Amino acid sequence: MEQAFIHPNAKIGKNVIIEPFAYIAGDVEIGDGTWVGPNATIMDGARIGKNCKIFPGAVISAIPQDLKFQGEITTAEVGDNTTIRECVTINRGTSDRHKTIVGSNCLLMAYVHVAHDTFIGNNVILANSANIAGHVTIEDYVILEGVVAIQQFVKIGAHAFIAGGSLVRKNVPPFVKAAREPLSYAGINAIGLRRRGFETAVISQIEDIYRHIFVHGTNVSKSIEEIKASIADSEVKTQILSFIESSEKGIIRGPIN
Repeated sequence: MEQAFIHPNAKIGKNVIIEPFAYIAGDVEIGDGTWVGPNATIMDGARIGKNCKIFPGAVISAIPQDLKFQGEITTAEVGDNTTIRECVTINRGTSDRHKTIVGSNCLLMAYVHVAHDTFIGNNVILANSANIAGHVTIEDYVILEGVVAIQQFVKIGAHAFIAGGSLVRKNVPPFVKAAREPLSYAGINAIGLRRRGFETAVISQIEDIYRHIFVHGTNVSKSIEEIKASIADSEVKTQILSFIESSEKGIIRGPIN
């Protein structure tokens, strides 16, 4: 730690390793066992969990790139066991949500940008150069491949998978794969769901629900009526319908022929 700058007001946990030339500001908290690599920059408002790995060039909790920001006190929060690779940038929040959140057990690969007031859940993987605009919500177990760009205020449902290079302008419902341009439904994320222990019957029900929404050719409102009438109640049914019915931005389109 001798060649790093660590502000005396920073709260550093036990067994934290801070490599040479890292910068740690005063209003910072770093949990036990975290490693901060050389030339990483952790600015005021950062709240870093336990056993994280922060690689060289990462910048956590810089002020938002938002012209409406007036210097309000906000945070950028990172959960436990999360890895932040080289040159990742995570901006702190604004007066909207007052914080930016990256959950636990996440992997943010090199050059990912997470803008202000974005909430990212647990067990999320953001591959290289994914760019997340402000006010986005990404739920648990989402995977974004490289160079995905997400427009502000978009929501990505749990267990969704988005193909590399995609431009995300609409909400992506839970459990689906999304690809192509414009972004559209490409089936459900069956491989990911099996890896996470979803039973075959549950996966089949998810497929049935999305067949109504994306394949039958009816509008979303009519599809929801059919699902409520014909598919047995379950946790995943409630989760999917709740997501779609609350999606003010609308959801991605069906398959492109």
